[in-house]
Amino acid sequence: MSSPHTTEPPAGQTDAPAGILVGTCSWTDPALVSSGWYPPGHRDAEGRLRHYASRFSVVETDSTYYALPSERNSHLWVERTPEGFTFDVKAFAPFTGHPVRARALPPELRPPVPPHTLIRADELPDDTTHELWRRFRSGVEPLHAAGRLTSVLCQFPPWLAPGPRAYDLIERCRENAGVPISVEFRNPGWFSETQLPNTLAHLTRRDIPWVAVDAPGLPPAAHATSSQLSVIRFHGRSPSWGTGSKEARYRHRYGPDELEPWVPRIRALARDTARVHVLFNNCCADAAVRAAETMSALLAAV
Repeated sequence: MSSPHTTEPPAGQTDAPAGILVGTCSWTDPALVSSGWYPPGHRDAEGRLRHYASRFSVVETDSTYYALPSERNSHLWVERTPEGFTFDVKAFAPFTGHPVRARALPPELRPPVPPHTLIRADELPDDTTHELWRRFRSGVEPLHAAGRLTSVLCQFPPWLAPGPRAYDLIERCRENAGVPISVEFRNPGWFSETQLPNTLAHLTRRDIPWVAVDAPGLPPAAHATSSQLSVIRFHGRSPSWGTGSKEARYRHRYGPDELEPWVPRIRALARDTARVHVLFNNCCADAAVRAAETMSALLAAV
């Protein structure tokens, strides 16, 4: 397994210090597309990615959580971004224990249920899961071959508490991904005083990045558990976190006062890892890209 590439971001894309890449968790989110952030002439699929890559040097592909990636799209993403631009690819939902709609599975791998049926991850046969992983690896291979894939981001659900079952799931993700993974936890148990040291030690032994989060109810625990990569994801501070619609859960506009406390944490991570990815997931109109611009400026300040 190769380690993440450490090429520097293209000149002019970010004012953040070298080794710290700031971006968002999607460039195709409908709220961003309709916000007017993309200028005229850059609103088709190709134009959006080219424009995004002219402003930032990292992005998370959120679409791969909802459906398997395709080799064709991965080739296009490589063609439409400059050298030094990099992707974190979010793991397909059932890989991390999330349920999935039957229609998200390839037709030949679907159980005989209506397309809208919600299928729990543990209801999928092992051979189906293995085949889904194989297709996932094939789908992202063009990114990996071009040196544009930094990690497969594994976002585990709130119901996944610490324990042998959880560690086994992490290991299966690491073995099946074929490229480095990073892990994000939503269950508060992972952050407890008694559990956190064990989790960090486990990830450090395997050189797996711990994904720090800015989100309601979870502490801002930023720790370097990999020599190659650290990741921070900003989910917003909506009072609807954990309830309501996706739009309500992630609706938040960060101000500088909310981002400034993260600057020393990010700089500390950068001293211990080759690269830090700072990603904004507050998908409300252009809120994520504006927050990324603000964070870049804060990090660039002396």
